[in-house]
Amino acid sequence: MSKFEKALLRLKSRPNDFTWRELQTLMTKFGYQEVKGGGSRRKFIHPQRQLVVSLHEPHPKPIVKRYALDIILNHLREAGLIN
Repeated sequence: MSKFEKALLRLKSRPNDFTWRELQTLMTKFGYQEVKGGGSRRKFIHPQRQLVVSLHEPHPKPIVKRYALDIILNHLREAGLIN
C-alpha cells in the first residue's frame, strides 16, 4: 500500500488528529492547487476539472476539524475521485 493510499484511508476514517499538512498533500495528489484568501480562508482548486472546495485553515493548532473532513470527503465523492 502506497503512502497516498494510507493517507486516503486515514482521511476516510475521519481521525481526530488529521493535520492541515496531510490535507494539503492529499489534495495536491488529487490535482488541486491551494489558493489563499482573506484571513485563514483557503480554496483548493482543480483547474482541469473546474472544481473548488473552500475551507478555513485551522489555527493555532493545525488539526482539521471533523466537519471540514466531511466537507472534503463529500466533495471528493461527488467529483468521482473517491468512492
